[in-house]
Amino acid sequence: MSEPMSVYVYAITKAAHPLGLDDVKGVGEEPAELHAVSSGDLSAVVSESPEDLSVSRRDVEAHHEVQEHLWADGAILPLSFGFVAQDEAAVEALLQERAAAFAARLDELTGRAEFNVKGVQDEETLLRAILTDSPQARDLNEAIREGGGTYEDRLALGELVAQEVQSRQAVLGEEVLAALRPYALAEQVSAPSQQYFVNASFLVDGERTEEFTSVGGELAEALGDGVELRLRGPLPPYSFV
Repeated sequence: MSEPMSVYVYAITKAAHPLGLDDVKGVGEEPAELHAVSSGDLSAVVSESPEDLSVSRRDVEAHHEVQEHLWADGAILPLSFGFVAQDEAAVEALLQERAAAFAARLDELTGRAEFNVKGVQDEETLLRAILTDSPQARDLNEAIREGGGTYEDRLALGELVAQEVQSRQAVLGEEVLAALRPYALAEQVSAPSQQYFVNASFLVDGERTEEFTSVGGELAEALGDGVELRLRGPLPPYSFV
C-alpha cells in the first residue's frame, strides 16, 4: 500500500467558492492537477507537492497565479509560498481545527482587496535638490570638486547628504501614506529602505478600489520629477491574512 502523498496548499476558501480550476496550473515542472480538500463550510485548494519544488520564478509566479485566479471569484486566505502538508488528512484536520477563525477572516475579507504601494526616488535628482537647497552641502561639494577640502570635509558632506536623504524621504513617505489612508480600511507599512522611501500595503473596500487607484495616480503625478510611485493592485489580501 502506497504512502499518502504530501500536498501543496495554495489557499483556503469557503466551500461555496466556484474555484474553476480546470485551466489553472500549479507549482512544479510538471504541475499536478489542482483540486479542493473540504471540511464543513471550508475548502483548501491543493495539488500533489512536486519533488522539484524550488524558490524559482516559475513556481512563485504559479503560486500567485492560482491565488489571483481564485480571488477573482471570491474571498480567499492566500497561504505563503512553500506551504506543504503531510497529506490531505492533515489539511482536513487544519480546516476543522481552525474552522471558526478561518470562516470569520474570510467574512472580513469578502469584497476587499489589497494594494501595494512602493515609492522610488531618483538619486541624482535628489542629490541635486540637496545641493541646491543646502548652502553647507553646496560649499563642501564645491571645495571637494575643485581639488580642495579635507578628509573631514568629505566625511561631513557624506553625513550631511545622508541625513538630508533620510529626512526628505521620511517626509515624502508620510505624505504618500497620509494621502492614501482615508481610502483604506487598514495598512501594513514596512520600514523605508535604500530602495524604497515608502513600501506599504493597504486593504481597500471593493467599492473604493477605483477611487484608491485614481488618487494614487494623481498623487504620483503631483510628486514631481525624480519620484516614481508604483501602485500594484487590486490583489488578494496577502498582507492581511
